[in-house]
Amino acid sequence: MRETTVARSYAEALFELGQRHNAHDDFAQGLNTVTALLDSDPRIRAFLETPKIGVAVKKRALRDALAAQVAPLFMNFMLVVLEKRRQRMLRGIARAYRDLLDEKLGRLHVEVSLAHEPDEQAEQAIISELSRITGRTVIPHIKVDPSLLGGIVVRYGDRVMDGSLRHRLVTLRHRLLENAVLQRA
Repeated sequence: MRETTVARSYAEALFELGQRHNAHDDFAQGLNTVTALLDSDPRIRAFLETPKIGVAVKKRALRDALAAQVAPLFMNFMLVVLEKRRQRMLRGIARAYRDLLDEKLGRLHVEVSLAHEPDEQAEQAIISELSRITGRTVIPHIKVDPSLLGGIVVRYGDRVMDGSLRHRLVTLRHRLLENAVLQRA
């Protein structure tokens, strides 16, 4: 829990810096570059995260590797992260920054479960309708769940919108059973 809070604090500082300098695109690209680098080779991650290697060596290596690929302001942020020995939190910082940016831009990531893969037209209809319902720009993460039979299940945050055929059948069954019980009474 503490690491999440610290990562969020760093992300908020970077976000505020991005607001002041109109640099959100540069910072998002920089975070993507850094996290891709960390994910691409475990040796790079080990190099940055090990306490056995001095901060000065890590800073020099980071400048050499990324100076041409990231904005100078973002590089300064990365050097502060190294100085404060928070490099293990880079993925969490990136995740929290993306969340802040999505919130600012009115974007909402939703998990959409369907019985089969949608075509382009169906996907656009889903995006359009969910954007209308939520009042935000929806970014769907579609997964196929053959057990759904049909319909759609949407999850975001702590909300679930279940429009699946299975849910409708269960609801219909409950109504029929309630009516049968009421008629007997």
